[in-house]
Amino acid sequence: MNTFVTLLVLAGLAVVLAGIVVAIYNKLVTLRNRYQNSFAQIEVQLKRRHDLIPNMVEVAKGYMAHEKGTLEAVIQARNQAAGGLQKAAANPGDATAMRGLASAEGALTGTLGRLFALAESYPDLKANQNMMQLSEELRSTENKVAFSRQAFNDSVTQYNTYRQTFPPVIFAGMFGHGQDAALLEFDSVAIAEPPKVSF
Repeated sequence: MNTFVTLLVLAGLAVVLAGIVVAIYNKLVTLRNRYQNSFAQIEVQLKRRHDLIPNMVEVAKGYMAHEKGTLEAVIQARNQAAGGLQKAAANPGDATAMRGLASAEGALTGTLGRLFALAESYPDLKANQNMMQLSEELRSTENKVAFSRQAFNDSVTQYNTYRQTFPPVIFAGMFGHGQDAALLEFDSVAIAEPPKVSF
């Protein structure tokens, strides 16, 4: 009789432990999916940003013909940022990919700032309806990037916090959640604050 009760208690403990392990696994997967979905929102906004830039350069070309170096630098920085986004989208939360994306976006924002500063010297360009509309769309997109980045970082923080707590920390590595996800932090305030556009 004592053996039967002992086996029953052990079986009950095994079921409870299995339930805890399953719950931990499911929560880790849920939280990882949330931050990956949050990154997808950043990706949408950054792609929109990258798509607007060639249009702005085309409009500016007609007015800034002798500023070819600046226009080419903007396109080159845009292409590098698009490549950084592609790498980050393949593995959201990866520290190397997040640093690469942040660096490329910072460089792009810097070249856009130079473009806008030069555009100040061209009154006809400043008055161009297409340029004003594109600038407004870019400003709006920059704000959406900031909101999306905040949501992503919140999701990553929630995932990392759960992964580091006890008992999930015991099982996280076994379930393929061995490392913290990286936040997306832009090195400069450049992309954190949209470029100053005054058209």
